[in-house]
Amino acid sequence: MKYIVILGDGMADYPVKELGGKTPLQVAKKPNMDTLARCGETGLVKTVPDGMKPGSDVANLAVMGYDPLKCYTGRSPLEALSMGVKLAADDIAVRCNLVTLSDEENYEDKTMVDYSGGEISTEEAGELIACIQEHFGDELHKFVAGVSYRHCMVRHHSLTGTIYTPPHDISDKPIKGHLPGGRYGEEVLEMMKKSYGILKDHPVNIKRIKEGKRPANSIWLWGEGTRPALQNFKERWGLNGAVISAVDLVKGIGMGAGMKVIEVEGATANYNTNFTGKAKAAVNALKSGIDYVYIHMEAPDECGHQGDMKHKIYSIEQIDEKVVKYIMKAMLESGEDFSILIMPDHPTPLCLKTHVSDPVPYVLYRKGMHGKGVPYDEENAKVSGIYYKSGEELAKHFLQGE
Repeated sequence: MKYIVILGDGMADYPVKELGGKTPLQVAKKPNMDTLARCGETGLVKTVPDGMKPGSDVANLAVMGYDPLKCYTGRSPLEALSMGVKLAADDIAVRCNLVTLSDEENYEDKTMVDYSGGEISTEEAGELIACIQEHFGDELHKFVAGVSYRHCMVRHHSLTGTIYTPPHDISDKPIKGHLPGGRYGEEVLEMMKKSYGILKDHPVNIKRIKEGKRPANSIWLWGEGTRPALQNFKERWGLNGAVISAVDLVKGIGMGAGMKVIEVEGATANYNTNFTGKAKAAVNALKSGIDYVYIHMEAPDECGHQGDMKHKIYSIEQIDEKVVKYIMKAMLESGEDFSILIMPDHPTPLCLKTHVSDPVPYVLYRKGMHGKGVPYDEENAKVSGIYYKSGEELAKHFLQGE
């Protein structure tokens, strides 16, 4: 049996007035997902445990069958794994976004214009993070460049206990009231303030402004955590697993779980990603002896954070046409038994531009299933009456329930 998870990050949503009270999933043209939903099983699953924040870290761990309440040690350490950062037991990893802040004179009076620094390129970001490392790097701090706006700060010989706010939670909002506090809050805030003075006139940002792009004019620190300790995926489920993703977070989860991480040329974390390349890489992995492949696509989530309804719908349609359709055709032609799970990790409603912890709709299809069900969307999943109270429970059903 081969197992395929097709994860559309943030794909679920709330009804949208401009869509006649429907969600992007309901209006998107997705005949392949709908066919699997009609033939297979559709329901709801709670991926974010009560008391935990609805981040992609927590939710993707849950979808992979882990209990975040037992194994979660923070977001940034998982990303650090993917960046090749080795954390000591007393190291703290902190996510470092490159963001766009408004130009008020006092830092505290600024607004979070763009949590992604205008979707800054990895090459441009590398120059800016190198500059930040030059100014702030020392025996205690180290800044490591990642992909696009997503980077990492390692603080050695330290403790958790600093209070942070994810920048995507305050899009278009004043940052006052959301600044760092707690254990190292004053020190971190001072670093962020100084970074604005350093980055706003950096040649990379001057060039971006001339090109009509947003400048990545400040660092924003959040998501602290300690070295992760995940149970090996094969030991847990008896399967050789692989992860395909463009984001360090999900790749880091895969590395931490001892899974193979497959890189795909042209894979990005937005709607311009190489959807077909990811699907082909998944099929090739399954042919080469991999039993379980986790295909993660960030595009719907990024569109949700940006309030971009048009491209959120487009992203769902691309996942359907270029990933679900391709994989179904390839698996049916292979003659192998297979199971497919399609779902988001959490909703990212367009109206909120951030994550929520509501249960998400899933489709579970096993080769040979037949039925006369309903299309895949939030409402149909709800009325099905099928509900799993954790991602771990759904994973057990998916991987052990046939």
